Amino acid sequence: MPNFSERSSNLLGTCDSDLIRLFTEVIKYYDCKITDGHRGKVAQNAAYRDDKSDYEYPLSAHNKTPSRAIDVCPYPIDYEDRERFIFFRGLVSGIAYTMNIRLKPTIDWDLMHYELA
Repeated sequence: MPNFSERSSNLLGTCDSDLIRLFTEVIKYYDCKITDGHRGKVAQNAAYRDDKSDYEYPLSAHNKTPSRAIDVCPYPIDYEDRERFIFFRGLVSGIAYTMNIRLKPTIDWDLMHYELA
């Protein structure tokens, strides 16, 4: 069974308990890597500046404490394999549904972003 690296576990630990519960379940079925959890001011403004976020600090769900958003990729990461990201999103959405965890719909291009509704 896959498990999170220390870095992924640490990032997951910065998130809301529902996201922790969700991705603790997801990792049982599909290997994945947490690439972002909570973002402070410097990290959020850098993400905004680099077009990786639509929001400056403190407007992103990543800026809440605990974070209400998380970025997760199927592992190993291949950003060119869009179908794999779409499959993974469906898996995460299905597991969230069974756990009664509501996720916000996100736009197509940001397939790694998951946010609590």
